[in-house]
Amino acid sequence: MRAAVLAAALATGLAASPAMAGEVVITVTDLRSTKGVVRACMTTREDVFPKCIKDPASHRTVVPAGEKVEIRFTGVKPGNYAIALLHDENDNGKADRALGMMPKEGYGFSRDAPVKMAPPKFNDAVFTQGEGTNRMTIKMRYFL
Repeated sequence: MRAAVLAAALATGLAASPAMAGEVVITVTDLRSTKGVVRACMTTREDVFPKCIKDPASHRTVVPAGEKVEIRFTGVKPGNYAIALLHDENDNGKADRALGMMPKEGYGFSRDAPVKMAPPKFNDAVFTQGEGTNRMTIKMRYFL
């Protein structure tokens, strides 16, 4: 009887425990140069995507551009996320544009979400993060 009560208490405790944080590992491909940096942001908020800087809870990092670029976000809680990347070739902290509209620098999104006259919608780039490691590849794209 005591064993059954102990087993039930343990099962209840395990079921109520919070989800473990995971990790997202991104391999960035097709950079046209090794100049500058790659800026990455990952958010759960559809209303701010792809400008994750407006989400104080977003995951953000900057890594040097190179022949092989890997970005790693740790401590990621389970949920639905979207990622935006910028190849900031002149490392000025912004997405440079030609004629006020067309990006001069590279960009990429989770699920390789397509760009059609504007950045993709959150739903086109969204993926589900669980408790483990989520590995993905994002291809950098350039207009000019």
